[in-house]
Amino acid sequence: MSATMIWIFVLLLLGAVPVGFAILGGVAGALWLDGKSMAVLAQRLYSPTQSFPMLAIPFFILAGNLMMSGRFGTYLVNIARLLVGRFKGGMGQVSVLGSVMFGGVSGSAVADATALGNALIPVQKDSGYPPAFAAAVNASSSTVSVLIPPSIPLILYGLIANVSIVNLFVAGILPGVLLAVGMMGAVALVGKRRNLPRAPLEGGFAAFKGQLFIALPAMFMPVFVIGTLRFGIATPTEVSVMAVAYAMAVSGILYRDLSWRVLWEASVATVMMTGAVMIIIMASSTMQWVLTLERVPQHLAEWVSLTFSEPWMVIMALNVVMLLIGTVLDLPAAVLLLGPIFVGIGQAIGLDPVQLGLMMVVNLSIGLYTPPVGTTLFISSAIARVGIGATVKALLPFYMVSLLVLLLISYVPALTWY
Repeated sequence: MSATMIWIFVLLLLGAVPVGFAILGGVAGALWLDGKSMAVLAQRLYSPTQSFPMLAIPFFILAGNLMMSGRFGTYLVNIARLLVGRFKGGMGQVSVLGSVMFGGVSGSAVADATALGNALIPVQKDSGYPPAFAAAVNASSSTVSVLIPPSIPLILYGLIANVSIVNLFVAGILPGVLLAVGMMGAVALVGKRRNLPRAPLEGGFAAFKGQLFIALPAMFMPVFVIGTLRFGIATPTEVSVMAVAYAMAVSGILYRDLSWRVLWEASVATVMMTGAVMIIIMASSTMQWVLTLERVPQHLAEWVSLTFSEPWMVIMALNVVMLLIGTVLDLPAAVLLLGPIFVGIGQAIGLDPVQLGLMMVVNLSIGLYTPPVGTTLFISSAIARVGIGATVKALLPFYMVSLLVLLLISYVPALTWY
């Protein structure tokens, strides 16, 4: 039954059916051909929606939307320009550092790529940056967001793999910083070779110190999230609700740009993003049920253990599979589908599930700017009005950086300390 399900799923994907519905179609087709009742499908669709920790997802998304809907984005870009704008390729450096800062608010690479791309890519083009390079920087650097807390993909992995979300958040900080530093190094090398202009903040620190004080409460969001979770003050779901209250307080009292219209637009965007994630979560739970019913994860773990003699070979094989899957599946869907299977394989070779989660998220985030289904690649190329092929060519140094960081995370467990 599982083989039938996978074949139907693949055929529907090739037919451009959305991932969530392709999964449902595969499961429904397999159940029907096997003569089983469709009532089971309805029950399995309903069960994952009753998870209290799952509420953290819409609340963290809402908190990010509220923070990014006002003046916070402008303050953030100005801080980045103040810190790194004076270097060669300054606006590219701003894009990377801005992603680190935005990641602590949005937790979403797509939101990051859209917000920063619309703000920075036109400025970069006007400053003489090649459009393809501007798109490449935005497409790749936005994926740092999925490692900086609060990260939506890490929350999903923690839920389906039964791993502490707090540990995942803490473990994601160092890899996120490594990835950002590597990308800033790539921007610096390209900026020096192409003599790209600097972009220092006009007036420097003296002109911005007042705004810096105003921007600090918004930048405090990731510290607030990690600190509250690390010291056991609240659960992830409770922290997500507190983050919404914090975002509303900062926007309404300090920035004074929170209106009923902003609140409505942020809520609508949150509902749309949550709906897209939830249909994948619900559909994936049905596929996981079929795979578990036929003991596919256990059989696969046994096969891997017999085929590969050394743990490092298993880790390399997992990375290759995840890289390939990431090029055709969106990150949340791939995490939900691969997580339960790969956790079993990781346990068989003694791989820490937290380290595996970071490996998975970094692997699959590379797929966000890799053809044929690269979400941030398409968004950035559309904003820059440049062809996908030209952007991919400009992405080569960023692929090298990301793969190097991936190898370090895979084989140096200390980098995912928690």
